[in-house]
Amino acid sequence: MRAMSSHRPVPATRDAYRRFVPLTTRWMDNDVYGHVNNVVYYSFFDTAVNGYLIEAGALDFHHGTVIGLVVQTQCNYFAPLAFPQAIEAGLRVAHIGGSSVRYEVGLFAQGEPQTAAHGHFVHVYVDRHTRRPVSLPQNLLQALHALRVPA
Repeated sequence: MRAMSSHRPVPATRDAYRRFVPLTTRWMDNDVYGHVNNVVYYSFFDTAVNGYLIEAGALDFHHGTVIGLVVQTQCNYFAPLAFPQAIEAGLRVAHIGGSSVRYEVGLFAQGEPQTAAHGHFVHVYVDRHTRRPVSLPQNLLQALHALRVPA
């Protein structure tokens, strides 16, 4: 059995992110405890990243030959979000591989200086039909570099 890590995640600040996407909570997002249910945070991550990629011309989810499949996700929670509330998703790219990308997303209550939650997910980009990994297309790389954080 592995020992528990002593590393405790802490909220991130706005300067850690390269771009912000406005989102709003919905009535159905709240759970019985009166705050946004944990599974909804992953939907916010997907919405923010894919919305950015569509806007940047790097994702054609209807006809594109390359699609991103999620192979890993993780989220840390620091403060509750609830309906009705405006939130802002901070986006950054932490790693670009040959066929994969690690996106990091921070969710902020509108105007707040620190994340209510932050997490990541990894996309592996594959051929739509064969589902085999492919090299990242140039238009995607361009959009990713705009979100890249310095190492």
